[in-house]
Amino acid sequence: MKVEIWSDIACPWCYVGKARFEKALAAFPHRDRVEVVHRSFELDPGRAKDDVQPVITMLTAKYGMSEAQARAGEENLGAQAAAEGLDYRTAGRDHGSTFDMHRLLHLAKEHGRQDELIQILYRANFAEERSVFSEGDERLVELAVAAGLAAEDARGVLADPAAYADQVRADEREAAELGANGVPFFVLDRAYGVSGAQPAEVFTQALTRAWDERSPLRPVDDGDAQACGPDGCAVPRQ
Repeated sequence: MKVEIWSDIACPWCYVGKARFEKALAAFPHRDRVEVVHRSFELDPGRAKDDVQPVITMLTAKYGMSEAQARAGEENLGAQAAAEGLDYRTAGRDHGSTFDMHRLLHLAKEHGRQDELIQILYRANFAEERSVFSEGDERLVELAVAAGLAAEDARGVLADPAAYADQVRADEREAAELGANGVPFFVLDRAYGVSGAQPAEVFTQALTRAWDERSPLRPVDDGDAQACGPDGCAVPRQ
């Protein structure tokens, strides 16, 4: 079974939601047969790479809330994260473009290191003092290396604006086609969608239902066509 997760590194609920989903997946009896794929979604598409600002400033401008409301929201998110065993800095974080991070995640997917990189990026953004936005490409290279990628590969992607850009945009178009207008958005076997950082119990129910309702393959031939198998290939007879 495949689970696709549309998310953004700048999304705190994606950070929390991933932890809740993984809690459910860890207890799922068929977890070894579940493939998890992370898909790209930008909360702030089109933001310039050098357009970096404090999170509180972004929240007050984008959502029209007061500074006190923004700070209270961050405190609440910190408590939600702590309940899942996650570290979360409630003050002093900044916000910027995540496009390059998504491009690196597509590189990581090719090398089988996607989950490692997305977790490292989440922690760097939400829990560590150093910024993932304002320190330049070498900060992202450092994080990519920590996830098991080669530094030269990461630098090559960041130096080429077109590298994996089409893949990021394709993920975002697909999210829109599926009706996802926010993240996190979980799609289970293209049969069920779960929106938001739901409790682990909801993910458990969704995994169980999707697994139980998988459609078995149905043959559409009479079984007499020539084929190859463990015992060899059928030899045509004159």
